[in-house]
Amino acid sequence: MSAAAPRVGILYPGYAAEDDYPRFEEAVAPRVRLHLVHTTIGVDEHTPEALTETGSPARLAEGADRLPVGSGVGPDGAEDADGAEDAEGVEGVESVMWACTSGSFVFGPRGAHRQVEALADHTGLPTSSTSLAFVHALDHLGVRRVAVAASYPDRLAAHFRDFLAGFDVDAVGFRTQGIFTAAEVGELSTDALVEMVRAADRPEAEAMLVPDTAMHTLGRLEVLTEALGKPVLTANQVTVWEGIRLAVDSVAGRHAPMVPELGVLDPSR
Repeated sequence: MSAAAPRVGILYPGYAAEDDYPRFEEAVAPRVRLHLVHTTIGVDEHTPEALTETGSPARLAEGADRLPVGSGVGPDGAEDADGAEDAEGVEGVESVMWACTSGSFVFGPRGAHRQVEALADHTGLPTSSTSLAFVHALDHLGVRRVAVAASYPDRLAAHFRDFLAGFDVDAVGFRTQGIFTAAEVGELSTDALVEMVRAADRPEAEAMLVPDTAMHTLGRLEVLTEALGKPVLTANQVTVWEGIRLAVDSVAGRHAPMVPELGVLDPSR
């Protein structure tokens, strides 16, 4: 039974709130390992056209090729003698996450599944995306009615509403901010985020969704949850949770680490 920390590969488009991940890794060390790779983007625009290009197979495959390879842990939970480290001496990742909500939901439910299936075929590793992680987190919590605080302009945000509906998730509250670039989203303050989720909340919503990995949220989960008094699921939070879950499940007999810093998505629950 392996006690090794789950190792998650994070494919992150461009630059905005990517520092959420190394900061979180430092905060929870040595329980979780995160390896971040920046994928290329065409233009930084919150439009369906730009995000379709950002999430294209070629860009994701090129990013995945820069992840360290070799699991380091065999299927029986024993350490592998071969392939445990890549050429740079970095332990290989055990799961891969496409850390972009809009660059996955813009393809719709079927397209989002095809996107991660192609990436999994390319890497040979269990793979998911932020959009699918939201759905899996809601399933895990037994939640079906949500409010959404979206940073995006209306035209792009409408794709997320449709994506949720495709999984029988009812967005009883839905508010957009009209922010056009990921760079701008990355500069939002804690106070601005709290105001944003409060404005989007509805009494009948069982949880709040905040769908943008360009938003700094991993260090703000407690503040956001306390502001609403209900679960708040953010893009970077569900991305890390999903990656840990897939990495843990890849090794027989492995136990999920306790990560209370992920709030209601502590994988040990």
